[in-house]
Amino acid sequence: MTTTAPGRSESPAGEVTLVSASEDWVERSPRTRPPARLQRWVRTMRIVLVVLDFASCIVAAQVSMALWDRSRAGIPPELFVWIIWIGLPLTWVLLLFAHGAYEARYLGLGPDEFKRVFKAVISLTAVICFVLFTRKLLVSRGAVGTLPIFMLTFALGGRFLARKGLHFARRRGRAAQRLLLVGTLGETLSVYRTATRNPHAGLIPVGICLTEPTAETPALPIPVHKGSSDVTEWVGEDGADTIAVCGSRGVGSEALRRLAWQLEGTGIGLVVAPSLTDIAGPRVHIRPVEGLPLLHVEEPTVSGLGWLAKSVADRTAAAVGLLMLSPLFGVTALIIKMTDHGPVFFRQERVGRGGQSIRVWKFRTMYVDAEERLKQLLVTNETDGLLFKMKDDPRITKAGHWLRRLSIDELPQLINVLVGEMSLVGPRPLPVKDEEFLGDVRRRLLVRPGITGLWQVSGRSNLSWEDAVRLDLYYVDNWSPMFDLMILWKTLFAVLQRDGAY
Repeated sequence: MTTTAPGRSESPAGEVTLVSASEDWVERSPRTRPPARLQRWVRTMRIVLVVLDFASCIVAAQVSMALWDRSRAGIPPELFVWIIWIGLPLTWVLLLFAHGAYEARYLGLGPDEFKRVFKAVISLTAVICFVLFTRKLLVSRGAVGTLPIFMLTFALGGRFLARKGLHFARRRGRAAQRLLLVGTLGETLSVYRTATRNPHAGLIPVGICLTEPTAETPALPIPVHKGSSDVTEWVGEDGADTIAVCGSRGVGSEALRRLAWQLEGTGIGLVVAPSLTDIAGPRVHIRPVEGLPLLHVEEPTVSGLGWLAKSVADRTAAAVGLLMLSPLFGVTALIIKMTDHGPVFFRQERVGRGGQSIRVWKFRTMYVDAEERLKQLLVTNETDGLLFKMKDDPRITKAGHWLRRLSIDELPQLINVLVGEMSLVGPRPLPVKDEEFLGDVRRRLLVRPGITGLWQVSGRSNLSWEDAVRLDLYYVDNWSPMFDLMILWKTLFAVLQRDGAY
């Protein structure tokens, strides 16, 4: 009978062990001492945010008070100065701390960070109302009503600038978590592709440790470790500050628990990437039962009150947009007629919600015989799947190039939104037949197609068919009103940058 020392995991030859094979595995090697890189950028970011939040509170209070002269009635000048310059900003920062707005896992993520700022504003409003009621202070209702609006505006503006600065640093490989990926070849490569897809996420894979032997490994710009060795030995070797366990095939529960024990007090982070992918946080909940953490995944919401509100908002925005953009429509129609004597609009049959056929409105950007010339150009297709794209498509008119680059050609689709065939935000409508949607792609048909969508703010025509489908399915599975607002906000910058617009 053989015994294994605490923390030792016996494995076949060629496999990587998660913990040290020595009896004194709890002793930390100097090579696994906590790197200063992660703590430094988190500390710097928090200091910057605290200063910005403190200043935004003071500015918001001063603006609100300036708009309502009667708001100071009944408050001694000394007390007023203390409230505006110390009491209120300090309370605001403490509430942001309480709602997790300074936690490292939310910094730079946009919606998750901004959601906590919004909750802090609601809490601050409740605190102000409670203090005014109990102390019977004569403060203008206008000041109390406008202060949260200014607070939210200035706070989000400051954090937006701070996030852009963080993204600037991350594009240069700084202010990020450096990951050592641990797992089987398939699991680690999946996490590697996801982590490197968006540099703004702040996740940089610097090494891979395979827990199962494999004959061949793909060529990667980071080292791939094979053979029997302690995972923590490679942390210092690769300059990692976080171990990412990818999936569950290559790492057992006991080994994972011992690894967590071994990393205690070292400053090295431990994250676990579950097999569930492309599922947003609001749909995932952890429920511990007798020490067993159960991961609950809620069904995606594609109907109900939220979607009714989305439909009403879409049609209202479409009606207002058509009215306000009517002068632009007139100028565009005149330009199309002057440069090419064909029709102003182009209507193409596309697939809508549930496979229903719809005719999409667009400004015509191609010559009249574009459909006939398409057959000759199929061999020059620069994308895959059900899409056809060419950077220098000879079918596009001179005016059409500018209309596409500015995305003006898409604006007539507001008519489709007004009649309920499309939405402002949704999957891209494709000019194919219902029966051509096979497999997982059919989930796109659960919702109305949109004028803009996740694919348009993530690369547009530069995306492959696989990436376009992945983004559309992610939207269908994780829709929320805040998600729509985020996409609409990012669409503005995507149009201005004109990346992938052709």
